[in-house]
Amino acid sequence: MSKFKKKKGGELPAISTASLPDIVFMLLFFFMVATVMRDNSTMVENTLPAADQIEKLKKDRTMFIYAGKPSAQYSNLGTEGRIQINDSFVSLDAIQPAVFEYIASLPEELKDRIVIALKVDEKTNAGIISDIKQELREANALKIMYITGKKSEE
Repeated sequence: MSKFKKKKGGELPAISTASLPDIVFMLLFFFMVATVMRDNSTMVENTLPAADQIEKLKKDRTMFIYAGKPSAQYSNLGTEGRIQINDSFVSLDAIQPAVFEYIASLPEELKDRIVIALKVDEKTNAGIISDIKQELREANALKIMYITGKKSEE
């Protein structure tokens, strides 16, 4: 008859690290798929006005212009409404060249279908918006859409 021996040390076996690379790659792929990279950082306050009839449009031919009071980290620029295109504040005179530069960067089939998206803070003066629209008219960028937030149902 065989004898049973009692373990003396009670040591745990070493942890197997064979599946560790698989776990790391699964996490890597998850974050690659789930992460959305922003093209531009918003430098102005951007509380969008609410609307009840909203339509989603394609962004492949859309140029974004932001307008509003500079955000807290740019408070040294004052409290007046400012215009932001890409990642910089611009003056009214720089809107037309920015539009022409964006049109030049588009594929040929989209150049005549450019849409300008205005993301304007709800507390911004209407004068800035009308000045922007006048500059866009002079640049022959006549298709404009206003970005809004969804109106909450009460």
